[in-house]
Amino acid sequence: MQDIPTNKRKIINDPVYGFIDIPRDLIFDLIEHPYFQRLRRIKQLGLTHLVYPGALHTRFHHSIGAMHLMSEALNILKIKGHKIKKADREGALVAILLHDIGHGPFSHALEHSLVKNIPHETLSGLMMEQLNAEFDGELTTGLEIFNHQHPKKFLSQLVASQLDMDRLDYLTRDSFFTGVSEGVIGTQRIIKMLNVADGKLVADIKGIYSIEKFIIARRIMYWQVYLHKTVLAAEHMLIRILERARYLVKAGTDLFATPSLKLFLQNDFNIADLSDNSDLLAHFSRIDDFDILTSVKIWSQFDGDRVLSMLCGSLINRKLFRCEIQKEPFDYFYIENIRTKIGERLNLTEEEARYFLISDTTSNYTYHLGKDNITVLSKSGKLSDITQASDLLNIDVLTRVNTKHFICYPKIL
Repeated sequence: MQDIPTNKRKIINDPVYGFIDIPRDLIFDLIEHPYFQRLRRIKQLGLTHLVYPGALHTRFHHSIGAMHLMSEALNILKIKGHKIKKADREGALVAILLHDIGHGPFSHALEHSLVKNIPHETLSGLMMEQLNAEFDGELTTGLEIFNHQHPKKFLSQLVASQLDMDRLDYLTRDSFFTGVSEGVIGTQRIIKMLNVADGKLVADIKGIYSIEKFIIARRIMYWQVYLHKTVLAAEHMLIRILERARYLVKAGTDLFATPSLKLFLQNDFNIADLSDNSDLLAHFSRIDDFDILTSVKIWSQFDGDRVLSMLCGSLINRKLFRCEIQKEPFDYFYIENIRTKIGERLNLTEEEARYFLISDTTSNYTYHLGKDNITVLSKSGKLSDITQASDLLNIDVLTRVNTKHFICYPKIL
């Protein structure tokens, strides 16, 4: 039976940008691949929907949106006279489409819970290499751009820099779905102001005010959404749940889990394991939010471990820990007093009680001076860092790492 030709020039109706074209057959085939379809089952903002109920969008949404912005940016640069070969254009679209393909369940929430000390960008690279083998080398240029090895540096900067299509999309999309208007930015104007000088991505001086708002909006979104104290509490509860499940499985407890999830609970895989074993990478690609959420639901009724069932029941029913957050470290005796009360009130051993007290720090910087700086191009052709060209942005505030200390514990105390 002869295969029926497939129309691969589809359009996607995106709630943020409207209709998005799938511009290449290769892009369509990558979107159809199970690795990419998995992103439909991974929430963009982890457990943020427990605070902002509308934040249920996925990495699939974000990746498609970032690809759309990349296409718009490349069109603008072409109009401004910069030569971009067809292969380079396709490579840039591939790189941005697949830049988040290595994310684990609930995105950043479980970044290091299933695989230790391996960032999602590294996993994305490994999965892209495997896809490149499957697609007979068609992703080679995309991989070069993704890995910052392409001679046209501006293409890599469009994928990953301090003014990339990734950030433009996630700020626009996350503010849309959370309803946080402080995150709204002038995405289209910023893209129209993009340019290339000395082989690097720059912005025309006319776009400086839109870029200033972009930087400030990112700062606000981090503390109001991404690092919201209740989100921190929920995500760290989930981290503790996975820690306890891993402890029980390694101790020989017969604990429910999907086969791929159980494999990662039983073992501490490193980058070499995943690089050398394509089957292991395939197992990772089968784990998504549904594996975790189903397990948490089952574990909430697990009679074999009270710690696990209590943590899971609290998360499932949104009985989230109280979270206190401040600039200064918490007093040692204050923390120890809470730890003692947890053991007494919940009738837990000291070892068990540690799962119910989270003491950690979180930090963020608005602008990283010296790393892919945002460069502004004046009408005279002069290049300046955004912090020098702007009369609004305070360089000391922007570049300072803002660290906050937090503790989370059950509200029954």
